[in-house]
This record gives sequence, C-alpha cells and structure tokens, in this order.
Amino acid sequence: MMVCSALRRAAHAHVCLVRKISPVSRSHQHHVWGSRPAASEFVAQGAPGSVTELLGKSYPQDDHTNLTQKVLSRVGRNLHNQQHHPLWLIKERVKEHFYKQYVGRSGTPLFSVYDDLCPVVTTWQNFDSLLIPAHHPSRKKGDNYYLNRTHMLRAHTSAHQWDLVHAGLDAFLVVGDVYRRDQIDSQHYPVFHQLEGVRLFSQHELFADIKDGDCLKLFEQSSRSAHKQETHTMEALKLVEFDLKQTLSRLVTYLFGDGLEIRWVDCYFPFTHPSFEMEINFHGEWLEVLGCGVMEQQLVNSAGAQDRMGWAFGLGLERLAMILYDIPDIRLFWSEDERFLKQFRISDINQKVKFQPLSKYPAVINDISFWLPSENYTENDFYDLVRTIGGDLVEKVDLIDKFEHPKTNRTSHCYRITYRHMERTLSQREVTHVHQSVQEAAVQLLGVEGRF
Repeated sequence: MMVCSALRRAAHAHVCLVRKISPVSRSHQHHVWGSRPAASEFVAQGAPGSVTELLGKSYPQDDHTNLTQKVLSRVGRNLHNQQHHPLWLIKERVKEHFYKQYVGRSGTPLFSVYDDLCPVVTTWQNFDSLLIPAHHPSRKKGDNYYLNRTHMLRAHTSAHQWDLVHAGLDAFLVVGDVYRRDQIDSQHYPVFHQLEGVRLFSQHELFADIKDGDCLKLFEQSSRSAHKQETHTMEALKLVEFDLKQTLSRLVTYLFGDGLEIRWVDCYFPFTHPSFEMEINFHGEWLEVLGCGVMEQQLVNSAGAQDRMGWAFGLGLERLAMILYDIPDIRLFWSEDERFLKQFRISDINQKVKFQPLSKYPAVINDISFWLPSENYTENDFYDLVRTIGGDLVEKVDLIDKFEHPKTNRTSHCYRITYRHMERTLSQREVTHVHQSVQEAAVQLLGVEGRF
C-alpha cells in the first residue's frame, strides 16, 4: 500500500480460529462476562514445537509469532467482498471506473482485478520484493503481525506487486485486507482494507501518441536526482508521472464529483521515486486520500519486466468510505447491526449515501498507570493487548501523562481508555471487568509494574 502512514508508522470465508499443537485451549471469539480469562488466551505467544493453523495451512511458531485471537478472528471476513457493505461499494465504484475508462485493444478491460489473494505472505514479499531495507522501521515486530520469522499477515497490498508483474501483468488492481499493529482511535484498526493499482508501459505504448516518438527512449544511464531515477529518461519520467496524476485525478473526480480541488505533496516510499501523496479539499479541509509514484526500476527489472517502466498507487478503502459516507468511527465497518448495514443496500453503487448515526451511547472512561519495564516495552504491544481484551468496546486509548522518577529514573505512563459500545449502553460492571483484565495482562505479558 502506498499510503505514507503505512510506512511511517479467499472470497468470503468462515472465520478461522487458531489451533496450537500444544496444550493450549482455544479462546472464545466473544468475551464472556463473569469469568476472567487468563492472559495467555489474549495473546498468541510463539512457542517451540507449536503450530498455528490458518486458512488451511500450518505455520511453525517462533520468537516472532505475535498474533492475537482478536486479529485472527478477522482473517477471512473479507468485508470488501461482502455485497452492499460500504467497503464493497467503494471497491465496485473504483472497478467500474477503471473498466469503463481503460479498455484494451480487444475491447476488454485493460486492468485486471484481484480481490481474493491470501493475506498470508512471506516477509520477502512484504518487504524485500519492495526494496525495503533490512533494518527499515516498518519491519518492526511491534508494527506487524507475524506468524513466524518468514511469514506474516500482509501489512499492505503492495506485497503482491512483484508476483503479479513477474506473472506478466502490465495493468492490475489488488484489493484486500491488511494488518498493522497501531494506535487505537476512531481512525485506526488493526485490520483495514487497501486498493493497489499498477500500470507498466513499453517504449511503444508510452510514446505512441508523441510526434517522432520513435526517437525517444525509456532508459538511460545518468545520475539519480530528487526528480527522477538514474535509469529513466526525463521524457519518459514526465509522461509516466503525467499519466499517473491524470489517472488518479479522474478517479477521485469520479468518486467525489466535479470541481474537486486537488494538490500533490512530495513523499517518500522505498519502492517508488518520485513519490507523491494526493490531497483533496473536501468540505473546506485538506485530506490525504492516497499515495503514489513512479515504480523503482530495480523492482520492475527484478520481476522480469526490464523493457517497461510504470507507476503504482494505493489507497485505503476505509479512509475513502469514511469521507464519502460520513462514517465517524472505523469500528463501524465490522458491525453486524442491521441499522448500519441496511443504509448501504442501494440499487445503484453510485447512489449518494450519508450515514445516519446510530444512537450515540455514553462513553465510560478509565485510566491506567504503570511503571514501564527497563527494556523491551513497545507502545503498540499495549495497544494490541487492550484491543485484544476489550475488542470493539474500546473507542480510543490516549497517552495522557508521562512521569520520570527523579531519583530512580524509572518512567511511568498513564493511559486513558475510552469504552463505548456501538449498539447499546455499557454497564460499569462490564467496563470494570475489562479494565481489570487489561491491568492483569499488562503485568503478566508486558512486564509492567502497576500503579493501579
């Protein structure tokens, strides 16, 4: 996925549970109030000799295994393939646009669409194929969900770029669920959905409409600059960049309507150069909607397309749906409440929909403070633990205070956890139960010392 925040920081299947080939019981998908599960049920700890079974395959666990039952319960849901779901509507609108606007010589759509690729990928696919350096921060265990050192849940749909180019494809869209350990608020969720686009050009295709185009070349050997790669001619670079920006401008105009104000911001990705973010002025506010760039020629060459150059882009489906349909909280996409789902059962995918909020149930707020361990504390581990235990009862988690003891130099953090059920009022008993479970698990699994 080409969205900057991702680097900065098969069809509809039944939910697959994890089975460990070791004396560990399966945790319940839905928390049962009244009994407090052991912390081991919340976080899947890698153990020698243990195996995780997922989507019909077995993966040996090791010291990188960090999957949670909460995340695993989402694998196979494929919201983007559920008819009339808001994410499905966005996907279908993008598909319709590309099918109509870009037609091959035979009259068939130029772009092929892949929306059921397995979310389990190798670390090579997720990182190395995209030229992401070995020590790049995006590889951190604290930011990703690993089955083991060699396999993971994809962190972006870009993980499939190399394979599809290697298969001989010149134009394709990839849609799928992606997984990242992140902060907890209304805009972030450990599972979200991305749509990726790639277009490659041969020398003839790129210069076909240019007078005396036969004299122009795709490649040269020069120096790399802030504006182009060392292997691309300036003429080819400018045409590919123009085609990319024109393609994306047409797409967002189709989605949001005419008169849309667009601006481009320079950005950085390991797998494109130059790279850009697109921002749109929507209701008077500038919003980032996608990332894109000219594909690194090293990536294209390694996939076997040495005679071509091209562009790639990626966008978040939740991001677009929240803007287009005025959906205020990312947790709503996982709701099975009929009051939510029925709002998107429309006969025309291009019909305008404005989400009508469900009753706004009151929030319950509790704070939690603890001394950090001397080493190996990662904030995303705490967020993941809270999300795993509290599930979608947790609306957001804010770090509200830090304290360093002047004599011992020990550091404590205070987090404010906001609980709110999307469909009913929470009882204080429910919240207290969850909050105590979070405290116990933080001590047991993260090594913190409570100041509860």
